[in-house]
Amino acid sequence: MRVEDVLRHKGRGATTIRPDAPCRELLAVLAERNIGAVVVSADGETVGGIVSERDVVRRLHDRGDAILDGPVSEITVWEVSTCAPGDQVEQLRETMTERRIRHVPVVENGRLVGIVSIGDVVKSTIDQLEFDRQNLIDYVQS
Repeated sequence: MRVEDVLRHKGRGATTIRPDAPCRELLAVLAERNIGAVVVSADGETVGGIVSERDVVRRLHDRGDAILDGPVSEITVWEVSTCAPGDQVEQLRETMTERRIRHVPVVENGRLVGIVSIGDVVKSTIDQLEFDRQNLIDYVQS
């Protein structure tokens, strides 16, 4: 299974936020959209960084609530692992596990086309296992 298959079921597109946006705006976006991470992008099309709920919590713990009035750029992770639509989900799962990351932006021709979460990867794996199981049952019964 490829990342494109995950996006086909989930939908393309990803929420972005400008690096100069206030962190309070980031919190509102995360809450309103019920998502765990946002891609930081100056133009809304390329990946500059990523910021997650986990990043917010860690910075709140380290620096206190003063970060809420600062820009998103102060809490952004700038070294971002990305993947392509044609990448294998199994390889993505291994990368996410090894690097302990929960969200990976999907980039095609330098442009952001989606984002895949660890939940998306797990769901696609379960769906594939169920499909394989049903094929085996059909084969044995025929």
